[in-house]
Amino acid sequence: MSNVVNIILDLLFPRRCPVCGQIVMPKGALICGACMKKLSWVRGPVCKCCGKEIISETMEYCPDCAARPRAFSHGMALLNYNEISAPSLAMIKYHNRREYLDFYAEAAYRRYAGNIARLSPGLIIPVPVHKSRLKKRGFNQAEEFGKRLSEHLKIPMSSEFLIRSKKTVPQKDLGPALRLKNLEQAFFCKKLPPGVKKVLLIDDIYTTGSTAEACARALKKAGAEQVYLLVIAIGSGR
Repeated sequence: MSNVVNIILDLLFPRRCPVCGQIVMPKGALICGACMKKLSWVRGPVCKCCGKEIISETMEYCPDCAARPRAFSHGMALLNYNEISAPSLAMIKYHNRREYLDFYAEAAYRRYAGNIARLSPGLIIPVPVHKSRLKKRGFNQAEEFGKRLSEHLKIPMSSEFLIRSKKTVPQKDLGPALRLKNLEQAFFCKKLPPGVKKVLLIDDIYTTGSTAEACARALKKAGAEQVYLLVIAIGSGR
């Protein structure tokens, strides 16, 4: 019966490519073969803290992480944030294309499952959105990504601990220092379970790192000893 239902759903709502938006062929694939080649995958060398591409293997950190010590560590990013990945992630966030996250979660799992296993986080926590935005949008894209990733990794995910308690002004026109100041007191974290000392913080996009930093600080105040970071796309450092 479940197979019949899946066939009917596939006919009514065929899977669409997260890059071009067209129906994916062959059936069962999560992305067009041609579009897979268009994506700019993060490649080494990368910053040891945020995971952003850096220009030389002699560098340990990108300029941003070298200038500002971070509360999080061992960042991992799947894609460079550019003219291909940006529209795809915008379709998820603003046009409810949550099915695109099936591809991104599977790709993140294939690439980083080994790294994450070595880090051994006890909990996956998504960057939260303010309740007013959640009501308007209907979902949190980071949480949706986390649900899928949790299924792949067999690590529990929870959105009940880290809370966005303050609605901040738009960040896009602010520099790094003002972004972090804008986010101060915006996040609150309930006390984590006693056995959870390592957390995998996840989000869709990383630009200056201000949001990740504010969240990591809140998580550490709540009992986390290590906060690792995984994002779908990151601003390129090259």
